[in-house]
Amino acid sequence: MNRAELTARLQRETQWDCIVIGGGATGLGVAVDAASRGYKTALFEMADFAKGTSSKSTKLVHGGVRYLQHGDVLLVLDALRERGRMKVNAPHLVKDQAFVISNYSRWDNLLYFCGLTFYDVLSFGFGYGRSRFISAKKVIARMPGIIKKGLKGGVVYHDGQFDDARMAVNLAQTCVDHGGVVLNKAKVTAIVHEAAGAVSGVRVTDLETGREWAVNARCVINACGVFVDDVMSMDSPAHTKMVTPSQGVHLVFDKQFLPGGDAMMIPKTSDGRVLFAVPWHDKVVVGTTDIMRPSAELEPRPLQEEIDFILHTASLYFEKPPRYSDVRSVFAGQRPLAAPKHEGKSSKELSRGHKIIVSPHKLITITGGKWTSYRKMAECTINKAIRTGLLAARPCRTKKLPVHGYRPHPDLTDHLYIYGSDEPAIRRLAADNPAYAARLHRDYPHTVAEVVWAVRREMAREVEDVLARRVRLLFLDARAAIEAAPLTARIIADELGFDKAWEHEQIETFTQLAQQYLIADAPVPETDTPAAPFCSASPPPAGVAVPELVNDRSYRFAANNAAAARCDEIR
Repeated sequence: MNRAELTARLQRETQWDCIVIGGGATGLGVAVDAASRGYKTALFEMADFAKGTSSKSTKLVHGGVRYLQHGDVLLVLDALRERGRMKVNAPHLVKDQAFVISNYSRWDNLLYFCGLTFYDVLSFGFGYGRSRFISAKKVIARMPGIIKKGLKGGVVYHDGQFDDARMAVNLAQTCVDHGGVVLNKAKVTAIVHEAAGAVSGVRVTDLETGREWAVNARCVINACGVFVDDVMSMDSPAHTKMVTPSQGVHLVFDKQFLPGGDAMMIPKTSDGRVLFAVPWHDKVVVGTTDIMRPSAELEPRPLQEEIDFILHTASLYFEKPPRYSDVRSVFAGQRPLAAPKHEGKSSKELSRGHKIIVSPHKLITITGGKWTSYRKMAECTINKAIRTGLLAARPCRTKKLPVHGYRPHPDLTDHLYIYGSDEPAIRRLAADNPAYAARLHRDYPHTVAEVVWAVRREMAREVEDVLARRVRLLFLDARAAIEAAPLTARIIADELGFDKAWEHEQIETFTQLAQQYLIADAPVPETDTPAAPFCSASPPPAGVAVPELVNDRSYRFAANNAAAARCDEIR
């Protein structure tokens, strides 16, 4: 992808079949679906691809075990089928991941084994592996850091694991491979209507140059995630709020907390969710939370109560509880959920499925869903445009459409595996110019060649684009990312012809952003006492000798429940 060439094409050709607003998972999926059907397609993203929620997931390709608990069988069934297709279409990014549920009662062994066996049955040939019961001894062998006291065994099941932002970049490339145009740093500032009132295009501003132009299209699709209401208001100023953001936070730790290749699923938490600890790029991602927020944010900040909740819940299962000082990075994303009909409705009660809305002016809006279902959501959206009469009927091609970079059986021990079929080209860059083989940071394998590749072929324009969404260093180790920023800025400036002032501004801007991914020192001196969930001021139950009982799991659940009750009283 070359941004200059794509921008020139947009300015030459002003009439398109399909315009997509939003460069996250949903928008990119829609653009790939449309372009692969042969529609003349353009996508505009005001920031960078997957800048928002789509780069801040739990890194899972899954059917949604917890939705099965709530009886959403059809939602799980669709997601399991899409889970299988993602692995087939992007084997360089999606891999099988075994999860272990450690159980401290025999009833839980039976309950989860039966439930996950049903989960396997729903896969209908799209499964990643069979669920099975394992003994306590085998649980300990697979997860040596687990609390051993009272352990009765466990259940192993399989889902998928992937790199979300890398998938987004590859989807953008896939769209271009099929004749589409994608443009980041391009903000849609207005919806254009024809005389009769129907949507006929958009006005776009290139945020790099300030140039504005009109782009006409038969169909305009709003796929802006938590910001869909903003675009709907451009179409109709009388539009009322439809989406409520739900925030999810993740903490990233060194691999020592989960040294094996297995992930952990904690099926019971004080807020009614499940919690995952997932190996990812030699780190461990732990999350997530689920808190409704008053307004949408592109770069939301984690709340102290969310961080405390994750640390506390993890402490119930690890013999060495993770502490503030162990966190390498913390990130927050916001999911678009249907607005509640009644005030006070919790985010867990809101719809997790996707919704497609056609306005009276024929603006199509797609919202909701999750990464695993991005392809199906895109298919449904383009089919809706066809049924609405905005596009000529053409069959969907994405069920078996390889994603850019497609490469079966990648070497997962090589950090370059995420580039798939582009990997040899990156190696050639380093071979042709030895300076490109230098590392961005002494502790991580990412090289100068990857930055050069990101700028030349993946439309990275700023330090954040590279360190957050091309090589993922910001999400793996925020301090290391800050240290790598000056070299990264210099490489980008050399590639794009920017001056020293631009470099300094980029370093300062990125450092300010990266500070939000760091956790300050704990608000109280670190001890072995677990933090209370969602209420850091809640004291432990009276009379409990915390230091002596901190590793007793029965106490931990009692403390957890007591603290949660106390939080409810305070609220």
